[in-house]
Amino acid sequence: MLWTIAVILLILWAVGLVSSYTMGGLIHLLLVIALIVVVINLLQSRRRV
Repeated sequence: MLWTIAVILLILWAVGLVSSYTMGGLIHLLLVIALIVVVINLLQSRRRV
């Protein structure tokens, strides 16, 4: 589920950059949040092993 959300946000971010249509930086903020969550998830999964 987390990976799906991260991929969707990444695609939306890329579309926003290509089309030059910005939503006030909201999509960039969402991308940063998604990347932070993915990194935290990876770090926590490595600690469990």
